[in-house]
Amino acid sequence: MSSSRKVIELFYDVVSPYSWLGFEVLCRYRSVWNIDLKLRPAFLGGVMNESGSLAAMRFLTAVSEKESSGDALVENVSRELWTRIWSTDQDITQPASFSEAGLKAGLSASELEELLKLAKSQPIKDKLKQTTQEALNYKAFGFPLIVCHVDRKPEVFFGSDRFELMAHCIGEKWLGPQPEKLSSRM
Repeated sequence: MSSSRKVIELFYDVVSPYSWLGFEVLCRYRSVWNIDLKLRPAFLGGVMNESGSLAAMRFLTAVSEKESSGDALVENVSRELWTRIWSTDQDITQPASFSEAGLKAGLSASELEELLKLAKSQPIKDKLKQTTQEALNYKAFGFPLIVCHVDRKPEVFFGSDRFELMAHCIGEKWLGPQPEKLSSRM
């Protein structure tokens, strides 16, 4: 197994349940594989041409831009939005939904107000377009799109069922979708 730190980018949209699967597995493997996981909220509609998630992805891009260290807040807000749309069948296209998800993720009311305003700004719209274009530059045709940077060369994987191949690519071992629950049973 390799001991050097590897960079893995995850391009995702919260409208994609398969992106959620990939997101959760990669978050669990962050320390197991010694990876630097870069969360890259992107607009699936820009790749697939149809989606209701543009406002949600702008909100996540605003969260990402305001977060000063790491992706912990982006991770928490993303998870809350996925829970709303895919577990509790709630709307994620309205500002009230972003506020509820943000509060559950630990944002204050004043931070939410700032982020909701920022999400409508041209710099955030441009950042989301840029990130979506970066996914397209990797030949994205859907999400999740996962890019492993190995020896300064990007290795691109599509889907949430490629983790065993990714592990091989980065010189790590695949331990199943919940590595922390690995135990031997006979």
